[in-house]
Amino acid sequence: MVQTEQFGRLTNGTEAKRFTIVNRNGMKAVLTDLGANLLELWVPDRTGSLRDVVWGYETAEGYEHNPTGFGSTIGRNANRIGGAEVTIGGVRYPLEKNNNGLHNLHSGTKGYNKRMWQARVEYQGVEFTLISPDGDQGFPGNAEIHVTYTLTDENELKIRYRAAADRDTIFNLTNHSYFNLEGEESDSVLGQIAWIDADFITPVADSRAIPTGEIRPVKGTPMDFTSPKPIGKEIDADYDQLIYGGGYDHNYVLNRQGTFRSVASLYSEQSGIWMEVWTDLPGLQFYTANFLDGETGGKRGRVYGRRSAVCFETQYYPDAGHHPNFPSTVVPAGKQYETQTVYAFSVKEK
Repeated sequence: MVQTEQFGRLTNGTEAKRFTIVNRNGMKAVLTDLGANLLELWVPDRTGSLRDVVWGYETAEGYEHNPTGFGSTIGRNANRIGGAEVTIGGVRYPLEKNNNGLHNLHSGTKGYNKRMWQARVEYQGVEFTLISPDGDQGFPGNAEIHVTYTLTDENELKIRYRAAADRDTIFNLTNHSYFNLEGEESDSVLGQIAWIDADFITPVADSRAIPTGEIRPVKGTPMDFTSPKPIGKEIDADYDQLIYGGGYDHNYVLNRQGTFRSVASLYSEQSGIWMEVWTDLPGLQFYTANFLDGETGGKRGRVYGRRSAVCFETQYYPDAGHHPNFPSTVVPAGKQYETQTVYAFSVKEK
């Protein structure tokens, strides 16, 4: 079942809508055509009560600005591009320098998460469509992008991405939701237990978080989540990568590439909620909200602080175009970009 209602008006008078999907278990996903953003995700806990496990804003105005990327569909390119330029087919394309005045982050300040998308309601889902013209954000090619959210009766939130353009271009789309499996009663995610199926990361050079091109093993370092552990166990360790990012904000090189598989999980002993992340993509940005700093305007009056939530952003590796050993994000003209990520929820008893 999908319910449609008004969400609010933007500063230019455009009306945004909310779409609420409810499955047979009562789990709810709330979406908006403003940015194809995920607004709320209500998941049953150990007692059967529903908890909203994603951070977000109370009003449409919050999402019109959304500097944090709460719930966001990010494109054309998620994450960072060093020097704010890409070269495709021998042609250099300059991009906005919106990260430290030097680099490009999440395609710039005019991101897809702040655009109005066309919405089409499906059975237990909503498909959002955006037309991105040639030169948009600096990228070549007239592009058509589709993002479809589906909530299954198995308590899975499926996100399917499809895109194509009439010129060779970059596509690397992700969802930037901030998760806390204890919901609104929690101000910290550090006690929740994470697992990431990755033996390597792409380390960054400094606090600007541009990859060096190295593929570094995690074994024997605080970056290792191949065995489940509390997020906060080693987050403040004296290790270069954690010092640069103020915590975890790194691309993990996922194992078993080329398949659709389980790549990560998060578990709260307090709520009993267990979230599993599935994807067919090669990378995962694991981000512990190190740069949230008393973000106001949250749902039901919430103020979101540092390390209060965590992001699992499935992706191609950051700055891929400058590192030939990274999987390429260039998609040839007319070829379909297609990928899927699933956030699956269940309950573990004590």
